Order: sequence, then structure tokens, then C-alpha cells
Amino acid sequence: MRAALYRRPGPAAEVLEIVDLDTPEPGPGEVRVRIVTSGINPTDWKTRDGHAGRTPDGFQVPHQDGSGVVDAIGVGVDHLAVGQRVWLYLSAFGNRYGTAAEYAVVPAERAVTLPERASFDLGACLGVPALTAAHCLGGDPGPLAGKVVLVAGGAGAVGHFAIELAKHAGAQVVTTVSSEAKGDLAVAAGADAVVLYSDPDAAEQVLETVGRVDRIIEVALATNLELDLAVAAPGATIATYAAAGDLTLPASDFMAANLSLSFTLLYGLTSEQTAAAVRWTSEAIAVGSLTPLPVHPYPLEQIATAQDRVAEAPVGKVLLRIAEQ
Repeated sequence: MRAALYRRPGPAAEVLEIVDLDTPEPGPGEVRVRIVTSGINPTDWKTRDGHAGRTPDGFQVPHQDGSGVVDAIGVGVDHLAVGQRVWLYLSAFGNRYGTAAEYAVVPAERAVTLPERASFDLGACLGVPALTAAHCLGGDPGPLAGKVVLVAGGAGAVGHFAIELAKHAGAQVVTTVSSEAKGDLAVAAGADAVVLYSDPDAAEQVLETVGRVDRIIEVALATNLELDLAVAAPGATIATYAAAGDLTLPASDFMAANLSLSFTLLYGLTSEQTAAAVRWTSEAIAVGSLTPLPVHPYPLEQIATAQDRVAEAPVGKVLLRIAEQ
């Protein structure tokens, strides 16, 4: 198979190679997937660049997320069939065969049915962003019905799916963005109200449009903490998924309003927490509640350029188109 890989961390153009590899065989509890589309997340380029402090054992085919068709099944897998369309998550986590190749072998639980109504591009946009969003929202859509959710950065990948999953759960959603163009994307995703976070009266706008907020999905906690505290309802939860550097918390403000602060790193979730996020995401896909971000497609051979594009934080999702859709 044709695959992209790296043997040591470093700059994309220096360490990424396009090679011919033996097509891997699935072991017990694994499936092999013919990859159609590979999604690229910030975690992918950061790991390749050395931010995680890990050197591959021999080689690493990168990219956690993707979509494709089940091609072979290992012993003990009975919930998937050859020919089934699937989306993949955490493909390269503890596994050398990520989705930047014509085939990937992954633990069977990381291959999830992709309905016919959903495109392979949508499938490759899920994974890290959608599962992070689902967990930050509490992992269960039931308690969100009728609640108010604030999504910071609603035009980003996690923010996009946080809006859509919250709406799927029956919540009212307000989002903060940095530009009117990004606001248009958030409205297209279903946001009930959009506020420019740079506006001096941003907090007042949130309160005037939706009232106090029950749950906040936060991408920049240190920057937005003042706004979050100003709009949080008593007992609200602020869930953040991005590293904020050093942070000083006004403990008395949190205590006075009985606020909770949670941190999410997808790789550290328990199997039960991950399964809950997968279940919610799958339920939302099945009824058409999730949509792809604007995509920036590249061929496999341009993976270095594609990863560098992700590092520039473009609006939308950078994908590798591996095979015909």
C-alpha cells in the first residue's frame, strides 16, 4: 500500500515520506479499513513535530481520524462486516497505522458505522473534534434538553460539533466568534445567537439574547474567563479542551456561584467516557444533525503541505483524499 510515514519527529517537509508498505493484516479484535479520506487535526502535526516528546518505534503512519470501508476483519469482531462504511477515531493512538495511507488496521471499537446519508468527508471530520465536543457537553444529550450552552469559537472544529451536538440534544446555543464570516458558519451549524467576543459588551449581548448559561465549552479559558464568569448561571460548568498555559482562578467567584471547571483531553478518557461520546455522535449522525466543516482537500503526496496548512489554523478542515469517494 501507499502510505505516508515518519521515523523521527521534526518539520513536515524533512521527516514525512511517501513509501510502499506491506498492507497490514488485522489481528484479533482488529479491522482493516480501506481509507477514503484522512482528517488532519492539530494533534497530528504537533505529535509529528515533536511536541508530544515521542519518537516512533520504527515508523508512524500519522493521523487519528478518517473514513473508509471495512476491508478485512480479525478474529473476534462480530459487529462489523466487510464492505461496511465506517469513520475512525484515535487510529494512530498506540498504533503505528494511522489514516494517512491506503489502508489502516485499528482496534474494532475505533471503527464506527457511517450511515449512507453521511459523506466520507463528514466521517473524516469527526473523531477528535466531535468526540471532544460530546465529552465537554457532558457525554449524554439527555440532561442538556432545555439548557443554554455557550460555545467559544463556534467556527472551529470542536466548536462546530459542539453547536450541532448541543442542538441535537435540544439545547439553546450561543457562540462567540472573532469575525462575521465565522459567525455565518456558526449560524449554519445551528447557533441561535452569535456574539463577537471582541465587542466590549460581549457579556451583555449574551445575557440579553439567551440569559444565563448552564454550560460553557471553552477554547481559550484564560482569555475568556471574565466573560464566562459574567454569563454563567449558578451551578454552571465550564469545560475546556485547549491548553491555556498558566492560569489564576478567582476561587471565590467559582465558589459563590457553585461553578465547576473541567478539563478534557480525549486520549485520557476512560473507555466508558469514550463510548458515551461515540454513541452520542453516532446518534446525531444517524438523524442528519452533523455536517462537515468547509474542507481543504489534498492528495496523499502533499501531506507535508497539508499538515503545515493545519498548523496555520485555517477555517475549516484539512483532509487528504486517499481514494475515490
